[in-house]
Formats: sequence, C-alpha cells, structure tokens
Amino acid sequence: MAREITNWRSLGGNVGADGRKVKDGLLFRCGQLYNLTAYQKEQVQNKYQIRRVFDFRGEEERKQYPDYLWSGLDYVVIDVLKDAQVNQASVDEIISANNQAEKDMLTTYEELALQNSAQKGYHQFLLTLINDPVPTAFHCFAGKDRTGVAAALILKSLGVSDEQIFADYLKTITARKQENQAILDYLRDQLTSSQLEDVAVALTVQKSYLERYFKAIKQNYGDFDNYLIKGLDLPLDFKTKMRQIYLE
Repeated sequence: MAREITNWRSLGGNVGADGRKVKDGLLFRCGQLYNLTAYQKEQVQNKYQIRRVFDFRGEEERKQYPDYLWSGLDYVVIDVLKDAQVNQASVDEIISANNQAEKDMLTTYEELALQNSAQKGYHQFLLTLINDPVPTAFHCFAGKDRTGVAAALILKSLGVSDEQIFADYLKTITARKQENQAILDYLRDQLTSSQLEDVAVALTVQKSYLERYFKAIKQNYGDFDNYLIKGLDLPLDFKTKMRQIYLE
C-alpha cells in the first residue's frame, strides 16, 4: 500500500484572520525526507510540486539520514537547536536522557523560543516565506518539535486560533504512531525498560510542550507580536505580508 511521507500534512484549510482560510498547496510540514519510496518521491516532487525544503536538523542527523534531494530544489539547512543546552529532538539525545525525558522535552521547547540559534533560524525561515513564497516543505527528524514550533509560528502569524494550532500540533500523535512503534521495536533489545519508556515519551508530543513554548514567549516578551519583532527580529509588517500571501 502506498504511504505518504511520515507526518506529512498541509497547513492549508485552517481558518485565519478575518475568517480567511490558509491557502493549500504552499506550506507542508513533515518528518525527514530519508529513504523515500518511489511513490513518496513522486508525491513530493510532482503532486505537491515542492520547490523548497527547510531542514531544521543538526549536522549528525543530516549525515546519518540524508534528505532526498532533486534537481531544481532549494534545500535550506537551519540547525535551530545548535546552541541548545538540552536537545531532546533526536533519538540519540533521547536515549541519553537519564529518565527525565518529559522534563528535558519541556526545556527543549523553552530553548526553541529563546536560544539564539532558534531565534536566528526561525527568523531566516519566516523571512524567506514572505520574501520568496514557493511550495515549501519543512521538517526535522520526526516532524514534531522543531517542525511543530515552525508550524505554530506560521499559523499564529496568520491569525489561526490557538485551538486549531494545538489540533494541528497534536495530529503528530496519530501520524507518527506506526513509525514510533517501529523505532521502539528496533530498540527493544538494545535498551533497558526505563530507557524505552523515555524514548516512547520523547517520540510523541504533549500539549504541555507547546504550551511551555508559548509560556516562555509570554514571560520573556509579553506577547506574541512583540516576540516576532524583538525576539525573531522580523519586520513590523511581517504579519500583514504573511496574511497577504498565505490567506485566501
């Protein structure tokens, strides 16, 4: 049976500012584009006509699991957690978490809001979306944390409700269920039961993770609009341009 790329979905269809919907066919989130089937390659190239891919992974992740790339693609690497003190976004880091996966995940989401590499990275990502809008896919390893924050930034900027933002974020639980089980099965004979529990926790998402991200923004910048300007150093008309481009 032909399968979509893991955790692949469009941001289109969400209702944004003034009741206008997010355009379909322009913004897609997903997991890493590694070891794709012929069907998946055809989908990403021809069905969705992706012209740009943002890869939020670190160097080791990219070396171990290189993305599928094709002629004419603009492939942009932005390691948003490069400066992170705690990075629970890759399997290797999860395994070494020492029975505090949930705590470390919450710290990772604070870092995604506040660390220099994250702020500079999301600045570059969002600025590109308004300066050169083309059909774009963005991803990290699992398409849940670094990618989940990127999606939330886009949707919040477009005036999409928090309810819809969290609904999109939590779709990852179902979207990654089969892939996560395969990872756990593979690791079962290599890890202790407590390590496996940590991995199981960190391979999925919880509402509290994204809530921690927005809480860090509020505590440090007052509100989201101020974060866009002061934290991410985006132009004052950023939201206006986003809505002109990506809302129907």
